[in-house]
Amino acid sequence: MALISPTVLALRRDPRLLKLPPYLSALLILVGVVWLCLLPLNEYSRHTYISENALLPGQVHTYFGGSEQNVFNAYKYEVKELAGKPQDEISNKLGEIFKSAGLRSARQKYEYQAAGFTYTGENVYAILHAPRGDATEAIVLVAAWTNMDGELNQNGVALILELARYFKRWSLWSKDIIILITADSRAGPQAWVDAYHDEHIFPSVAPLPIKSGALQGVVVVDNALDHHFESIHIVYDGINGQLPNLDLFNTAVSVASGQLGMRVALQRMWKHDDSYRERLQTMLRGMVRQGFGHSSGPHSSFIPYHVDAITLQAVGEGGQDDMAMGRCIESIFRSLNNLLEHFHQSFFFYLLMQADRFVSIGTYLPSAMLVAVNFTIMAIALWIRSGRPPAPKLATTMPEKSSKPEVDVIQNDGMTAIVPKETITILERQMFVPVSLVVSLHFLGVISLFIFNNSAFETLPYYFLLFTMVNLVLPTALATFIHHQASLTPQQYLLFHSFSLLLLGMFLATLATLNFSLSLFVGLLSAPLSFIGNPFSGSVEPKDVFPSQLRKTASTIALQLVSPPVVVSAVCYFWGINIGEMLAEAAFGWKVNGLWTQVIVWCVWWPAWLAGSVLVSPAL
Repeated sequence: MALISPTVLALRRDPRLLKLPPYLSALLILVGVVWLCLLPLNEYSRHTYISENALLPGQVHTYFGGSEQNVFNAYKYEVKELAGKPQDEISNKLGEIFKSAGLRSARQKYEYQAAGFTYTGENVYAILHAPRGDATEAIVLVAAWTNMDGELNQNGVALILELARYFKRWSLWSKDIIILITADSRAGPQAWVDAYHDEHIFPSVAPLPIKSGALQGVVVVDNALDHHFESIHIVYDGINGQLPNLDLFNTAVSVASGQLGMRVALQRMWKHDDSYRERLQTMLRGMVRQGFGHSSGPHSSFIPYHVDAITLQAVGEGGQDDMAMGRCIESIFRSLNNLLEHFHQSFFFYLLMQADRFVSIGTYLPSAMLVAVNFTIMAIALWIRSGRPPAPKLATTMPEKSSKPEVDVIQNDGMTAIVPKETITILERQMFVPVSLVVSLHFLGVISLFIFNNSAFETLPYYFLLFTMVNLVLPTALATFIHHQASLTPQQYLLFHSFSLLLLGMFLATLATLNFSLSLFVGLLSAPLSFIGNPFSGSVEPKDVFPSQLRKTASTIALQLVSPPVVVSAVCYFWGINIGEMLAEAAFGWKVNGLWTQVIVWCVWWPAWLAGSVLVSPAL
């Protein structure tokens, strides 16, 4: 029978070990940030490549051009004449153009209401049935009547009308081609793709009269310029941080830059010199867009349905004309026509730092995971600390010496340990009050979510201002209520903090696999929650558990500076956005696009922040 040293078995009771978690948590946060900053280096990123060999991007000769320029100019004139006309007149004219090209067309009316606004319009689309297909697969060419900036997409609409006529003449298509013109860039695409998959839950969204097969890919054209453009800006961000398959992006880049010699930009980085700074800036811009999770174009509505989609946006002033854009789209569609099965071989989780350089999820995920794990480590440390008994008080008289101290004999798997009784004493944890408090705070987050998602635009700024003012005094009010109604013992204080951090770490670790950027940003902004109170003390004495008045004041001020309302206000100020517009956009995304960024803000981040603030706020 083996004998375990009491020192080894009782090592977890050593108070010095409980002083290590805060340092370890701080180290994990630092390593996570440094890890992120290393990603743009050549040693951690790699060149993009095509995984699906059947695509063969840029391997075909494009014929779009020549006499097509005259027809395009005629369509461009027609679109310009329709600008500002009633929706029915626009739809009638577009239907006539599709019919003259020999295509079967249809319409779809829709209406959404969000933040007191009504979003209504009518989508017009036509289906080119593949001569060599069986209508089981389709690819979509989209142009919104107005782009994301509210400008008339004159050249984009005219181009896809001409491409519909041009594609009709070819007999090589093995997949149906759907030509879709939406009334706007946000509600219209969402209404159409929802109805295409029979997921339109609003009675005000009409079903589609005609359909084709499973959607294999989507290309959106956005060209509101009245002159030749310089480069193509590829927009690929989806709703809730979802991204299209990297092969679709690589195909567009290969065709535009490799075959046609056009400059390609992404994340509004118009001049990219391939330096570390430019790579990092491009990556961070992509992370910010991914973290917000809102729609960045008509393509965003397709990605949640596992339909890979991108937007080709003409930018700048240079020597590229609309025929060059047409040849680019023709070559991309010829590649998509070669697909034997749905996009699946390349990456769906990645960070782009240049048109031809990326990092995959296996490389960047540890950064957010390290930040999330720091909360779990502190939660475990607080849990262990809550079960420790207070240090015994010094006796006034010296006890009689005994040559046989009280011990316990522990046997496990044939091994025996002799441990002093006081070493293994565990207190019973009183968890009802801490658990109830944590659940109640998360319920308050649900109330905030409901208010901001269901209020009119005119009232949103006032509600937010009121919420911000209440947020300043709410921690003190809750701390006072808890102090008088359910005064927390040192153990319950530690458990309350532990459960709050445990939930935060669990949510962020799960979120990191779905929306890496949002998880990382929320984790970094919540990092101070790991170090409130007296985290570097391993004692459970009240004086070592409850923070001093000075520490409470400093912690309260620090937490208020990183509170969700303050951060949201700072973001709006930095980007020059009205707070009402941002909240209205979030409400639209919630009701129309299924956006859940605000769920993370109000139901995960804010309750965790409020729990930490209550713990350090002075009770009146």
